[in-house]
Formats: sequence, structure tokens, C-alpha cells
Amino acid sequence: MLTQQKVVIIGGSSGIGLETAKQVIELGGNVVIASRSEDKLNRAKETLGDQAVAYQLDTTDERQVQSFFQQIGEFDHLVVSAAETSGGAFLQMDSAQARQLFENKFWGQYYAAKYGAPNLRKNGSITLFSGVVAFKNMIGSSALGAANAAVTNLGRTLALELAPIRVNVVSPGIIDTPSRSKMPEDARNHFYQEVAAKLPVKRVGKAQDVAQAVIYLLQNGFVTGTALHVEGGHILT
Repeated sequence: MLTQQKVVIIGGSSGIGLETAKQVIELGGNVVIASRSEDKLNRAKETLGDQAVAYQLDTTDERQVQSFFQQIGEFDHLVVSAAETSGGAFLQMDSAQARQLFENKFWGQYYAAKYGAPNLRKNGSITLFSGVVAFKNMIGSSALGAANAAVTNLGRTLALELAPIRVNVVSPGIIDTPSRSKMPEDARNHFYQEVAAKLPVKRVGKAQDVAQAVIYLLQNGFVTGTALHVEGGHILT
């Protein structure tokens, strides 16, 4: 259980982060959610109720991240699910887009861990987010794969450097979340069907699947320095 524990979820206004917040509250915890979008934060706050506090935050701004943790004080667990997941062919992808991806995916999590760790209570934990393309090479994912691999290595190293704070990394596969809402519905459904047919579990993931993995990492005090794969066997195919 997470009774009376305070869990900070950056990216907690939608998708996996919001589902994690719901599950934390169901287990008796309180959540602080942070996100860039004020509208998403307001909707999430309505969904989560009084056990949630919301802050607007851009994780690519180091000073904002530092100020955010100064405001919220001590807490028990940090989850950073907010990240950019764009991709493109290596020779065609604009270098500025690749740099921005690293700003979001790697540096945003780096700042969160750096400024969040001093506020963590005894037996606290940090959960970062990598992704399947750190472990399975795919055309069009050179920058994203490199950023994910960097996050994975960061998490494992911090498990040693920040000990006894536990640091773990979740590596999701193809998950049906609002992050793909910009795709036309027909194209999105076709993509999901193609992926599902190749996976051993014969379906794409749901936000609940990944949130359950995060909850496991928050609760199990004997797990640190691990990359937990939640991808339906994608790296086996």
C-alpha cells in the first residue's frame, strides 16, 4: 500500500502518468501532478479529486524544475513519465528536432532527478521512463533510441550514486495513449493492429499496463537499478 505517501508524477495530466496517479490514490496515496498543459492539468485534477495537487511545469527549463521542487517540499516517490517521442529518418530528420527530443526525453528527466532527489524521504524512489527502441533497433528511431538508452543508463547509474534512494526505469513498448491522438484514427488503428499481430501477447499495451509496473517499482523496496520492460514481448520479435 501507499497509504499517506506523497508521489510526484511529472507528466501526470494524461496517459500513463494520469493512470499512475489514479492507481496511487486507490492505494491510499496523495499525488502531485505536473505538466506543461494547464487545460490537461485542470481536467486531470477534476478526475483525481482532493488527493491531487497540480502544477504547471516545463521540464526543459532547469530553473522551473528547481523552483518546482522547492515549492513542493518533501515527498516519497518521483515518477517522470512526461517525454517527447517523435522520430524520423536519420538523414532527413532536422537536427534541431533531434536536439529538442533530447531536451524533453533526457534532460527533462535529468533535471527532475537532480532537483527532486534531495527532497525524497527515507526509502524513497525515482522511476524514469525509457522505451522499447533503446533495446530494439528500429528504422526511424535513431534519435529516440539514443535518448532512451541515455535515460536507461542514467537510471542505473543513479541507483548507485543516490543509494539508498531506489532508482528504476520503465521501458514501455507500443502503448495506446493520447500521445498518438494526432494520427488519423484509421491510420492509428491500422498501426496498432499491425503491431499487435507481431507481438506474443497479440495486443498493444494500455496505460493501465504501464501504470501497474510503476506501482510495483514504488512498492517493492528490494528493486533498484532495473529496467522494467512493459512491451508485450516486442524486443523478442
